[in-house]
Formats: sequence, C-alpha cells, structure tokens
Amino acid sequence: MIRRIIQEWGRLPVTRDGGGQTVTRSQANRLMAVARAAQASLRLGDAEVERILVDHGQRLRAHQVVGVLVAPGISLEILPKIDGLEEDGTRINLVRMLARILDLKIADGALTQVGWQSRDMLEILTRLFCDKLLDAIHRGLTRRYVRHEDDLPMLRGRLDVKRQFTVLAASPHRLASHYDELSADTPLNQILKAAVTCLRVTSRASENQRRLNELEFALANVKRLPIEQLPWRQVVLDRTNTAYHDLFQLARELLRGHFQQVIGGGEGLGFSLLFEMNRLFEEFIGRTLQIAMRDSGLRVTLQGPKKHALSEINTNVSRFMTKPDIVIHSGDTPVMVIDTKWKRLAGPIDDPRRGVSQADVYQTIAYAQIYRVKHLMLLYPHHAQLGKREGVVCEYRIAGTEEVRLSIATLSLLDLDQISLRIKSLIATCGLIQCANAA
Repeated sequence: MIRRIIQEWGRLPVTRDGGGQTVTRSQANRLMAVARAAQASLRLGDAEVERILVDHGQRLRAHQVVGVLVAPGISLEILPKIDGLEEDGTRINLVRMLARILDLKIADGALTQVGWQSRDMLEILTRLFCDKLLDAIHRGLTRRYVRHEDDLPMLRGRLDVKRQFTVLAASPHRLASHYDELSADTPLNQILKAAVTCLRVTSRASENQRRLNELEFALANVKRLPIEQLPWRQVVLDRTNTAYHDLFQLARELLRGHFQQVIGGGEGLGFSLLFEMNRLFEEFIGRTLQIAMRDSGLRVTLQGPKKHALSEINTNVSRFMTKPDIVIHSGDTPVMVIDTKWKRLAGPIDDPRRGVSQADVYQTIAYAQIYRVKHLMLLYPHHAQLGKREGVVCEYRIAGTEEVRLSIATLSLLDLDQISLRIKSLIATCGLIQCANAA
C-alpha cells in the first residue's frame, strides 16, 4: 500500500512514475473516485462541485477537509495546518480534537507510544478503538435477556398452552416453551462487531490486525449484520454499560457510511474517514468551552438557540432562521455569541481589517440584534505571523451603540493540554465570568 500525506489546501503532483511524494494518473483517479463517493455523506453541498479533492490534471489539490482516503493500492492522508507542529504532532492533536467531539476519553500517553505518532489517523483511531474495546470486554461483555419460543424435548421456562394443544397436538414429545436467555447478541454488540469487521478490511498495521482478530473471537456469538441493517435506534446506553458509551460514539463515526464500493471492475473497496475543518474546529471549541465553563455560573449551548431574523408584516410568519455556533447564557438569558472561523487572520500591516470577512461581521451584528447580547466574538486559530501570544487581536464597538462590542480573537491549537483554562481566560477578558459569579 502506497501512502501519501499532504496538508489541507496542499497539492499532490501527478507524474508518470508516481515516485517520491507523487501519484500516478491511475492512482489519482482511484483517489478521486473515493473522494467523490464520500462527498455526499459529508453533506458538503453541490455534489457536482469537488469539495474534498480537485483534479487539476497534473496535480490534485485538497480543500478544507482532513482525514484519510483509501483506494486500492494507495492511501492519502490530509492533515490540517497547525503552525509550530510537525507532521506527527499535527496528527496527534487532530486525533485529540476528534476525541473531544466524540466524547472519547484517552489516557495520558496513549497517543504517544513509540511508533504510533507516525501512523495515519485511521490506524491511530483503530488502535484506540481496539484497546478500549478489549479492555471493556475483559471487564465484562454487555448482555441482555432475549425472549425465545422453541419446541423442545424438555420444558424450559413456561409452557405455551395454546400452541401445545393446537400446532403440537400430534407431537406430544415436543413441548412449546417460552423462556428468557442471557445473550451477548445485543444491538450494541452488533454495532461494535460491525466496526471490527470493517476495520479488519481497512487496517494495514499488523498490531491492529492482531487485536481485531482477538475481538472477532470475543464477539463470536454476536450476529454479523450489514451496516445498513444495524439497529442504531435499539441501543440503550445507561449506567450498566458506561464503559461502552464512548466506544459506541467512535464506532458510529467509523461506520458513518464511508465504507463504499466506489471502484469498478472488481478492484476492491474504497474507504474514507473525513472531517470538514470548519465544523471540527467549531465543535471542538464549543465542547471545550462547555467543559471550561462548568463551574463559572454560565451555560454554553452549541448550534442554538435558533431564532428567526425576520417575520412577515402581514402574516407574522417567521423567516430566515439563525443558528449561532456558540451561545453563552447567564441563566436563560443569552449574554455572548461566538462564531468560529477556520481561517488565517492577516497581520495589521497586510490588512488593517485583518482579513476578517465583511459577511462575517454583518452576521455577528445580526446576532447582536436578534439575541440582544452585548458581547460578540469571532474566534480564529492562532498562527505564528500574529505573534507569540493568542487572545484578543482587536475590539470594535458596534456603530450606533455604546455597549455592544465585537472581539476578534485567536486560540492556539499548538498545545491542547491547557486549552480549557486558556479559553476560559479568553472569555474572562470580556468580564462575563466575574458578572456571573457576582450574580
């Protein structure tokens, strides 16, 4: 399997021999086929517009989607741009961001074992999934009582009198039995087994294959179902299966419709595990902020509340729904709206407006009016050209008001160890935390 690595917006040259960090035209076509098949499941808009990879003939160019594309004989890993991190560090931080949004708890040092920093993201997630599932199974496989109705030579459970004296009237040696049996063949285990089965197809690391084989054996009594028939809605997550909660979330992501037969002519499976960086950054910041603000007296909601911007005068029908990325509440009252932007801010010399989009500014002004908040923030990833320190880059007063402020701020993804404290400190610069504590 040939492996290639590029960054988002990076270029992958297409050459005749595919040597070095290039691919052949045949390999490029296979990667493009997988990318196009994955585009619909990522909901990236117009299916006719290439949003994952663009084929420019002599090169493929990545867009703002990161992850892994696997086609027969070739894999392509697309990593985000995080200033100050080498390839291995970027990959580890990307997995940590995914762990946050998937509620996946990762033990300290689990991602930095020798040799694993250089694996692609799919292999790292496979390793985490295997280790956590093996640990959970060793502590006890989830089971539940399943109702059976069988005709047995000896009575088990209760006798089905009606069936016994009608259907089995001529077979007195058989007893119509109703009984419950403790079984591991549960909806949760069926989904986990489906993930194991699919990962056996895509994983190329011998250590992962050994763990997946062990998991197949441990789940031997669980029914194997096609992905489209998995009983997602029947899964019950409660206190009896706490150890499996994050495993279920990870399995759902791994099985998110990306196993697709996209290569014709019997050449094999194409597979993708992809994430749009705009959404990933937004949800990572939102989840991190929820954790950071737990003891602050403030409440954080993501993608809501949803209010309409306009209502028709004659009918009073609401139109143009708004959906802020992050809203901070004091009690039930919105006090701050944060919009995240996975873009690079410009320096003050290059652009006095820092490269902030005029449309983004108009949108935040609309939020101020609709949600009646005095604090607004556009939050961007920090990068080296902005200086060493993250935080508020500049602050504006909304025209026509005295108290409504818009902050342009950055947050570094270089070190994720203390990011909850750092983002809480960033919000504190607006005075919200002190106000909440005083209340």
